[in-house]
Amino acid sequence: MFHLVLPSVVLALAVLVAAPVAHADVTVTYIAPERFRDREFRNSHKRALALAEFDREFEELGSRYLPDGSDLAVEVLDIDLAGDFEPWDFDYRDVRIMRETTPPRMHLRYVLSEGGRVLARDEVRITNMRYLSDPRANRLNGRFSHDMRLLGDWFRKTFFRPADRAAATPGT
Repeated sequence: MFHLVLPSVVLALAVLVAAPVAHADVTVTYIAPERFRDREFRNSHKRALALAEFDREFEELGSRYLPDGSDLAVEVLDIDLAGDFEPWDFDYRDVRIMRETTPPRMHLRYVLSEGGRVLARDEVRITNMRYLSDPRANRLNGRFSHDMRLLGDWFRKTFFRPADRAAATPGT
């Protein structure tokens, strides 16, 4: 009997492993990034490096927070990175100085759909005025850590499903 069941189980597992998984698809379009408020985007080389980092972050956040089989189209209309350069201090003209008055800001337009049906659509301006006093700020590292934290917080607040909340909260 065992010899008859084993091939069936192996075949079933092979089908499950080979079955395509419907992951969320994230498409990001940067609208005139050379005109973004932040100076980082004025230089084409720096802009390409920065946008590649943002592309990776959008993909990672999409896989973490979006329902399988959904499509998210995001238009990034503006980015003002956390901190600013202070050109009058020649010793540090390439150093981004973080101040409470220079929080990360983004202007986004998005459409979330599934199977051609629009689930959500909005245009938002997001910022974190408390980015330096956030207790999580001390654990951040990376070139755009405050900006990625802002984006991650927005993703979590906007796309985190109630079923995910229950699974993430013990005892519910």
